[in-house]
Amino acid sequence: MVDIVLESTIKCPSCGHQKTETMPTDSCQYFYECESCHVLLKPKHGDCCVFCSYATVPCPPIQQGSGCCAPGP
Repeated sequence: MVDIVLESTIKCPSCGHQKTETMPTDSCQYFYECESCHVLLKPKHGDCCVFCSYATVPCPPIQQGSGCCAPGP
């Protein structure tokens, strides 16, 4: 059994602002708005969510080894 980390620090590539967020376990977070500069982040090509692209810990499904998670609402 793999221990899943639910908190990850996301870093805005535009302004460098960082914030620790709790990742959803039932879907991907495809969009994330930086609370500092308000740029809208989207996953990099090949990544399933903003946490896999811009955060310190990948999303729970990737941590579990089950591959990409389902798109969120």
